[in-house]
Amino acid sequence: MTRWYKEKKKEHFYKEAKRVGYRARSSFKLLQIQKKFNIIKRGDTVVDLGAAPGGWSQVAKEIVGENGKVIGVDLMQIRPLFGVTFLQADMTKESSLCELENLIGGKQADVVISDMSPDISGNYSVDHARSLYLNEQALKTAEIILKLNGKFVCKVFTGEDLEDFVKKINKKFRIVKRYFPPASRKTSSEIYIIAKFLKK
Repeated sequence: MTRWYKEKKKEHFYKEAKRVGYRARSSFKLLQIQKKFNIIKRGDTVVDLGAAPGGWSQVAKEIVGENGKVIGVDLMQIRPLFGVTFLQADMTKESSLCELENLIGGKQADVVISDMSPDISGNYSVDHARSLYLNEQALKTAEIILKLNGKFVCKVFTGEDLEDFVKKINKKFRIVKRYFPPASRKTSSEIYIIAKFLKK
């Protein structure tokens, strides 16, 4: 057992996720984002990009209730989750975007959440660039499937091109905030962008 894995097993949010039955510690990040920004409402249609292993989809489904809809998308196959539709697809491909659009029925989503992350190489500038590329795709997806005044949440790694990306989001949404959830590891360079009220 590696030292990293031992430390992970000791970690509070990892243990808590196991205790309450969440699939990932990241579930608590979405819960904290929700508590602070009230992103998801009962009855909403939510699209979860980079959904594997399903932790954010679990939380989203709890919030939207039985009349709401949650669609999770990921390259990897995800174990079935009651009340959630999973689509195994690559969101960097046009065909996947069309498939998702057909599944939802046009501009019908209330919220797009993205916890997508690249495979970490260890090279900070490379990881930052890959993270931004994935987030550009997430933003593009949000623009296509979100209703007017829809909301968007994405995870990015801090770095030199972050400000340009935030400017892009500012052009498309009325309110844009940055947030570092308490459930994120203190050493992490990730930050969450919370965008509300998609413009025309």
